Amino acid sequence: MKHLKIGGLMTGNVISAVPATSFREVAKLLAEHDISGVPVVDEDDHVVGVVSESDLLAHHEPTARDLMTEPAVTVHAEESVADAARLMVRRGVGRLPVVDVEERLVGIVTRRDLLCVYLRPDTEIRRRIREDVLTDAMDLTGDAVDVHVLDGVVTLAGRLRRRSQALMLVGLAERVDGVVAVVDRLSCHEDDTRPVSPTRIPHDMAW
Repeated sequence: MKHLKIGGLMTGNVISAVPATSFREVAKLLAEHDISGVPVVDEDDHVVGVVSESDLLAHHEPTARDLMTEPAVTVHAEESVADAARLMVRRGVGRLPVVDVEERLVGIVTRRDLLCVYLRPDTEIRRRIREDVLTDAMDLTGDAVDVHVLDGVVTLAGRLRRRSQALMLVGLAERVDGVVAVVDRLSCHEDDTRPVSPTRIPHDMAW
């Protein structure tokens, strides 16, 4: 299933600092460019840390080397938006420097950038579920179930053969970029998710 990659959202022209950048220069960078943090890079463009507004407010150190949070939490351009969002939440950061295969800075992505995914049109979300989920992932016809999308909330209705198919469909739909929630109104002919009770052998037949 196709997912939007970080490379498609990131800002490529990154404002950065070097370890020797002074406190005043870092503060000036943030103010002039209206940003909340800058990655700190070494002479080879490897990200060695990040200086944020909170770092400046909490510590009055002379240089970026003394101010920065390290090691930097970074992400690769080929990673999905969903993975980047989970990483941001888990590590409690508001921005992620984007690095290439050699760990060199190539861009930056912020929480605001990631939130843009949830502005994806409902018609596009519906199309992705029908094509990527129903047809490609589950080998069903695009109209096997009714897919309704309103403000990112997906409602799935219809009847499938097995309950396991319904559960898979809901799970895959939840992972489509732009989906806020999934409402399950699916029914099935057979519930194959319940454990099968072992057949009891009458006592007088056991031997």
